[in-house]
Amino acid sequence: MLVHFPIALILVAVIMEFFTIGNYRHSLRSGIRFLIIIGSISAVISAVMGLFLAENEGVSGNNLDLHRIIGLISAGLGLLLLVLLRWKEIRPSASSIKAYRFFLFLTGIGIALAGHFGASLTHGEYYLTEILPQNSDVGIRPSLTVDLVSFADELSPEKEIQLVTNVRSVLAHNCYKCHSGAKIEGELRLDEKEFVFAGGKNGPILVPGNSEESELIRRISLPKDHKDVMPEKGKLLGQEEIKLLTLWVEKGAPWPQSIGQESVYRVADLAPRNPTLPPPKAGLDNPIDLWVDQYFEENQLSWRQSVDDRIFLRRAYLDIIGLLPTPDELDAFRTDTDPNKREIWIQNLLDREDDYAQHWLTFWNDALRNDYTGTGYITGGRFAITDWLYTSIRDNKPYDQFVKELLNPSEQSKGFIEGIRWRGTVNASQRTEMQAAQNVGQVLLGLNLKCASCHDSFISDWKLEEAYAFANIFADSTLEVSRCEQPTGKMAQTKILWEELGEIDSLATRTEKLRQLADQLVQPANGRMYRTVVNRIWKQLMGRGMVEPVDEMDNAPWSSNLLDWLSVDFVENGYDLKRLIYQITTSKIYQSPSVTVTSAEKLLAEDFKFEGVIRRRITAEQFSDAVAKISAPLFDSEEVKFRPYELIPEANTNVTFVRASLVANNQFLKALGRPNREIVSTSRDSQASLLQALEMSNGERLNRALLEGAEKWVESFSDPVALTENLYAQALLREPSPKELEVAQKALGSDPSSEGVQDLLWAVFLLPEFQLIY
Repeated sequence: MLVHFPIALILVAVIMEFFTIGNYRHSLRSGIRFLIIIGSISAVISAVMGLFLAENEGVSGNNLDLHRIIGLISAGLGLLLLVLLRWKEIRPSASSIKAYRFFLFLTGIGIALAGHFGASLTHGEYYLTEILPQNSDVGIRPSLTVDLVSFADELSPEKEIQLVTNVRSVLAHNCYKCHSGAKIEGELRLDEKEFVFAGGKNGPILVPGNSEESELIRRISLPKDHKDVMPEKGKLLGQEEIKLLTLWVEKGAPWPQSIGQESVYRVADLAPRNPTLPPPKAGLDNPIDLWVDQYFEENQLSWRQSVDDRIFLRRAYLDIIGLLPTPDELDAFRTDTDPNKREIWIQNLLDREDDYAQHWLTFWNDALRNDYTGTGYITGGRFAITDWLYTSIRDNKPYDQFVKELLNPSEQSKGFIEGIRWRGTVNASQRTEMQAAQNVGQVLLGLNLKCASCHDSFISDWKLEEAYAFANIFADSTLEVSRCEQPTGKMAQTKILWEELGEIDSLATRTEKLRQLADQLVQPANGRMYRTVVNRIWKQLMGRGMVEPVDEMDNAPWSSNLLDWLSVDFVENGYDLKRLIYQITTSKIYQSPSVTVTSAEKLLAEDFKFEGVIRRRITAEQFSDAVAKISAPLFDSEEVKFRPYELIPEANTNVTFVRASLVANNQFLKALGRPNREIVSTSRDSQASLLQALEMSNGERLNRALLEGAEKWVESFSDPVALTENLYAQALLREPSPKELEVAQKALGSDPSSEGVQDLLWAVFLLPEFQLIY
């Protein structure tokens, strides 16, 4: 009580004093006087008690130093305030009142700052920001995705790095609040190797090779009510995290260091590389297939027969324009005798400009953190780029120009690098300049700068100063470097991430710096940027990137030759995204049967072998559009937030329903996987979830669409056989089997009712054949 008492008293006195400005003899005067006397005296007592606490708890670190210094200064200001209070009472004058008020407000600021650093000590450095919407994923621990079984055998250098990276992730998420440079309890730091192995005031915490004798493992394994349990505050470590740290100690607690200038992490080359195409081969006309064939031979894999017309057309329609083909379109495709009909039809799909744009708008909205509603729009702290983005996609703007307009933006495209200006206090790594650096790094370069925005990264070689130097390009004035939220007093340099791409004039205006950045990043010498976008498009069409995850482009691709060649080819042919899509979708490998994986982790495994298109679920938008087309629209006009025909009068208006990509996010779309676009989202989970099952079973929106759709089907078909056959044709592009027809007739009866048709529609929409891209 004594430590925290003066915070409220002095701050309340400051607030009350504001009401007396212009009327010094306000009725609040006696109350203010009482609060100042009690608060100033207790501030001195608080400083003394705080010193005792710090000594007894054995805490040290930057936060404690700042808390101590500001607390002592505030106590001194409190004593001075008492003197000034008495002085103005003895000799009241304008100057004495001004001096008294000045030091009252100064004392209030000091008390608030001391309280802030005190709260950082007791509740952690991010106590102000960890509940903000953009930090809603704080509880997600990346280490929990690690397959511990894969570390059972002798560790290769790559496995060793992966293990230690995840160990450091666990320590960062659970231990840094009390054991890092900002706060050091028990003389123990866990943020650098030398400190981890040195231990704390009670000696070493690790016995490499022996987890049972390691104090670290003993403490994290204790029950919550034990006096020695760690973490002492907050959630205990999960069982998988404890197993991870235990395994690490049993393996000898490896912690690889850089040798000279050599990195312990894999670092992809920046420059482009144009490998020589393999020699021509009969039946393989697409260069992509020549590289895949080479990969198949190296990995003893075989080509399979191409899929039939029905599967191919459905796959191509969903991938290119996001819609199902109609039965008439399938019939026309099947009867087309042109030997190049698949290439012709793909080109026709790409030429459907508005259908294409409304489908790919979803992909780019996710990646560029663009949405129609949400945090920041009401307060003017966020800007939509939808008009610019839609026309860019529709017009197939060359990708280098697309990127330049994002980095050196007009008023219409500025929303990406402007980020979200969060209301209230945010941490240094969430200021808009750092958001820009992180988002540009992630989306355009496949690079994670989030760790390096707070401290030197423990998952790569990127340093804090490098992240700030890049963020400084997006700043109006020079940024001060903050390490773990603590200002260092050091001002950031202004540099691009790879100096070989060119220099940025640190004295230039923000507009000029952005122009320089745009020109330098899009140059062909930046092979990384073009590998990144090629890899993203490949994953969108094939289900898995050549590099995974797609935001970590330093990882090894399953075929570096294919990725490098395709990226150079993309640059040499005008940065044409539609051409890239055409090139991939006309390949033999794209037209091969889809491959099933038992779990998403298999796609990230080090021993992944590429065999073809990954079977995947349709997106929330694709499902919504299919249901709307077959049954009834899921969204009303009030939910439409973007109308292309208002921007482009000749936009296609033949579709009789609103595309899901154009509506505001809602619970239905969220349940089916549309992300919260307050952060960049470059991948969606293709696995079904309980929330999706509940929405599909009991969701009001889907039920309403089924009801409306059933009534239309009943009006159109009185014969249950004809109704079933037409439904299967539209939804699955095939006739029902005899067994399916029998089941449908039992459900519908001789005279189909609305209730029976609703059930049939629902059953068809939940079929894997409807929900998967085969």
